[in-house]
Amino acid sequence: MDFVTLHQGGDYGSEFENDSEVENKRKRRRDLAGDDRAKSSDVAAVPPSKRLHESESDREEARIRRFHVLSMDAYSRHKMMVNNYLMYYNGSKSDFGRDSSRDKTDLDIIRENHRFLWDDDDERDDDSLTWEKKLAKKYYDKLFKEYCIADLSRYKENKIALRWRIEKELIAGKGQFVCGNKKCAESEGLRSWEVNFAYVEANEKKNALVKLRLCPRCSYKLNYNSRKREVVKGPSTSRRSTGTTEKQSVGEKSAEKNVKTVDSQASTSIWEGPVKLDVEKSKDDEFEEYLDDLFL
Repeated sequence: MDFVTLHQGGDYGSEFENDSEVENKRKRRRDLAGDDRAKSSDVAAVPPSKRLHESESDREEARIRRFHVLSMDAYSRHKMMVNNYLMYYNGSKSDFGRDSSRDKTDLDIIRENHRFLWDDDDERDDDSLTWEKKLAKKYYDKLFKEYCIADLSRYKENKIALRWRIEKELIAGKGQFVCGNKKCAESEGLRSWEVNFAYVEANEKKNALVKLRLCPRCSYKLNYNSRKREVVKGPSTSRRSTGTTEKQSVGEKSAEKNVKTVDSQASTSIWEGPVKLDVEKSKDDEFEEYLDDLFL
């Protein structure tokens, strides 16, 4: 059998092949391997595009920057952003100034929502009020509304300002045992007056009947343009002051003169009757008198 002819078409080697044929097969295998290495080296030698490289670099840099920012606390992150704004965007420190033109304090809120008198409907529907009105309502509830404090600085223009007393004024007796004019500290000869206080609130005209305790000088200012009702103790709860139909045309000197005349008459009447002994009042009596004056 011819084994050479049998294995000619295959890759099987044979010991009967001569050396030249074996060498030719090895050479062909080396050439094929060389072609494969050349192809692989050609593929590896092709450089990547510049755009792809920049994209990958930017992505990696952004990832590192994001990790750095997230690892900082809030204050350090804020300082970094401010510095970047000042350095790279031509920013100014004045840009970070807070606009305080619309700032409001609690006192501003109370002034904007203050009411001289709150209606009963507002008190019942307290839950429906805004927090600004609730704040003003709480301030109103802490005021003392037996007597008012007056501003008589513009009495000649018939413009009188009134407000309720605060706790400090109540303790000091201001408006009851001391003249109710805010710029007066007189405590002698005080007189009680009922005043129909007409005022405008929230573009609405309102009226309120209030009480004032004033000295003779401030009482003259109160009645400069129109006579007010004077409240006195006695059988009747109130009466009109003397001369209700006539407008007072005398000045403050005339009022002081009348007061002196009354004092002189009282001094002469001392000798007309028995001596009146001063009886020391008990605390209960003083307390009753205080309540009488309070609710007069």
